[in-house]
Order: sequence, then C-alpha cells, then structure tokens
Amino acid sequence: MDLPHRNKTMPSQIRICIRGGGDIGSGVAWRLHRCGFNVFIAEALCPLAVRRKVAFCEAVYEGSAWVEGVEAVLTKRPGEISPLWSEGKIPVIVDPEFETRQVMAPEVVVDAILAKKNTGTAIDQAPLVIALGPGFAAGKDAHVVVETNRGHNLGRIMTEGSAEPDTGIPSTINGIAADRVLRAHADGTWLNRMAIGDIVKKGDIIGSVAGMHVRAPISGVLRGLIRGGVQVKRGVKTGDIDPRGRQDYCHTISDKALAVAGGVLEAILRFHACGHEAQDPKGPVQDHTRELTHDHQAHVHTPNK
Repeated sequence: MDLPHRNKTMPSQIRICIRGGGDIGSGVAWRLHRCGFNVFIAEALCPLAVRRKVAFCEAVYEGSAWVEGVEAVLTKRPGEISPLWSEGKIPVIVDPEFETRQVMAPEVVVDAILAKKNTGTAIDQAPLVIALGPGFAAGKDAHVVVETNRGHNLGRIMTEGSAEPDTGIPSTINGIAADRVLRAHADGTWLNRMAIGDIVKKGDIIGSVAGMHVRAPISGVLRGLIRGGVQVKRGVKTGDIDPRGRQDYCHTISDKALAVAGGVLEAILRFHACGHEAQDPKGPVQDHTRELTHDHQAHVHTPNK
C-alpha cells in the first residue's frame, strides 16, 4: 500500500496529535517538535508512565514537564493549544476519548499508547494515521505501522502488514530481561519507598501495594518508577531497574524511543514534505519489513517492551 499523495507542506503548517505521552510517545513528540512540527499530546486521566523523567504525560499531574530542554504544558481546552505552540511548548490535554480531534483536525495522528492492541484508533481519523507497535494492521487500522520491537527492524515503517507480536518479555540489558522489571503483586494503591535515579541492590524494597513489598530482583539504578499514590492492578509494571548503573540514562530519551521517532518522522516526510512516495535512484522505496518479519519470526524472540 502506497502512502496517499499530498502536496508539499512545511512542518510548521502540520498539526500532529500523539495519543499517549509515555516515554516512547514523548520521544516521538520531542523529535517532531525539534523538527518544527506543531505537536500536541492527548492523554489518559491517570497516566501510568514508568520512565517519568522522560515522559511528557507527567504534565497531567504537575502542570508541566520537561524532557531534554523541551517543555510540555497541561491545557484544559483545545483553544489553548495554538497559543502554546507560539510559545514553543508542547500542549498536553486529558482526552481519553480523543474528542480534541474534532476541533483541531490534525493532519497526522500517532497512536503511541502501546497497549499491544488497538484501543480505538481508525485510519479515517486523519489524512495520515501512524500506529506504533503490535495490534495494528497497516492499510486497515492505520496508514503506517512502526516497529517497536528491539532488533534489526526497530523503527522501520510498514505500509502493509503488522509489527512483530508482543512477546511479553522485556528487552535485554546486559543479559538481563524479565528480572529488571518490577510489577505489582496485587491490586491496590502503589506506594514508593525509593525514587528514580536511586542506586539499588538486589533485595531492596522499592515500594509496596496492598501491604506487599516489591523488592529489587537485581542491582542497578532505578531508571523508572510509577507515581506513588496511584491505583494499580496486579501484574502492572511499576518500575524498571537498569543494570548498567548509569544515572544519567534516567533523564535522557532512550535509543528505542529515538529510533521509533525516526520511523514516525520518515512516514510524515514521505507523506507531507516530499508530496509523494519517496523515491530512490532504483525506483519506489519498498517495505521489506513484513517479509523479514515473516521469514525470521521463528528465530527472533526480542521483546516489545
């Protein structure tokens, strides 16, 4: 499926809505904002971002949030979005039903909710709809799907087919996968005992829910931790320990988020800035990701998280 044909447009003339301001969605928003696009984020009422130091959704709780020199500001009405763009800021609006779309009519919608399934995005919601990760079919649910699974295809765009399926296993860092992720042991209110950036040792109490302690399964730096006082369900991811021990990584956008953001940027440029399907000297750009995924699916077990 080729991307629809459009006339060339300057970035500052393009309105982009990103649904979901977690660390991946924020990486996308940050990169597009730095490239001159008008970006706003539609968020849930109570976001549960783990990597909160690099998540614009924190503006829902704090009123504003900074990520690598870019500020996002909470707004209550669609009419406040354009003035914030003039101030060089990224507007964040609580809009789980995505009603703002009717007012702002964005040229691009990016589903960055990363729910591993389609929670309501439709291909007719904008001239260009981009979905991140599994749960979407390019050409049916969205015009473009961007691969979020770490590995050779990370950040590639697909105009046909789907991203690699969710494995349920976190990505490997220094040979450690599942053990670096913290999860709630029960339903209840999450209470923090430590903070993002803290150095932890195996066995340390990171937090608790319903009176049950959540301990560090490995040693490292606490790269992510959900806000204290929020309601969680059993099994929900509550924290992330990085065995590399680099505290500066807690405050910078990840390589994965930047790679995914690059895929989103490519799709937008092919659709808007180029005005047609991008060409190379040998002819139209081909999307080989689907064939690669299908040919090697039995041998690739890297995770989506």
